[in-house]
Amino acid sequence: MSPHLALLVNPAARGGRTLRVLEPVARRLRAGGAEVSVIVGDDAADALARACTAVSERPDALVAFGGDGLVHLAVQAVAGTDVPLGIIPAGTGNDIAAALGVPANPIAAARAVLRMKERPVDAVSVRTGAAEELFAGVLCCGFDSRVNERANKRASERASRRASGWAGLRAWPPGPSRYLVAMAQELRTFRPIPFRVTFDGGEVVERESMLVAVANTGSYGAGMRVCPSALPDDGLLDVVMLEAVSKAEFLRVFPSVYRGTHVGHRAVSVRRVRSVRLEAPGVVAYADGERVGAAPVECEVRPGALRVIA
Repeated sequence: MSPHLALLVNPAARGGRTLRVLEPVARRLRAGGAEVSVIVGDDAADALARACTAVSERPDALVAFGGDGLVHLAVQAVAGTDVPLGIIPAGTGNDIAAALGVPANPIAAARAVLRMKERPVDAVSVRTGAAEELFAGVLCCGFDSRVNERANKRASERASRRASGWAGLRAWPPGPSRYLVAMAQELRTFRPIPFRVTFDGGEVVERESMLVAVANTGSYGAGMRVCPSALPDDGLLDVVMLEAVSKAEFLRVFPSVYRGTHVGHRAVSVRRVRSVRLEAPGVVAYADGERVGAAPVECEVRPGALRVIA
């Protein structure tokens, strides 16, 4: 029997450039015998509502065609159901797909989806206040989340002013470059943050830190291996803390995150737990690159909560 695939598409991925790949991907899926329904929302909330409706109709898979942000949205729709998640990486950052062994080439990923080989992986529940959602990759809290806040705010301001016809804002670079600019700007005024971290509801650690990351997979930010030993199917979270260091030392250590060798630095600690609570003043958390809310943040692993095609 031909599989029915609900293909969830982010038309804004890579500034809309990945839409050129959508037609050959859909053609490859149909040539492989799949029945394909394309889902495109007017915005993130509408896309999630449409994805949930599609999942309720029990397709053979919900397939996310986009980056980590779209995978994050798709996770909300499929978690706790028997509908597996497929991924065709087509975003700026595709860290979750890479962690699951999904081919980086979209056509190759489409062929992998057609094989329909499933595996269970963990998800992570994250609560901020009364709100709760799931993530599949990495949650960041501290310097990196403030960089996200700065980059997203600046991009939003530019978009709104462009829409209004006002061109008074200086050019803001697209894609990963905007985060490098935001990082340089944030570092000028950044001060270490006093964190209170509770592991597994028991042990409490209080210390000034640059950042804390809670990881189900090893990397975020398009290849930064912040938690290189994290595995998506071991029923555990890797919690990485970078204690307070000088700005000069931070800049010296930062490039090593792309190799994952930063974990050997004296200011870096790694803990493996099932749950963690992060408390810090004036800090917003991001998970899978998506804003989830202000601290305090509570994360708890949900072993085997997702079925993925990988």
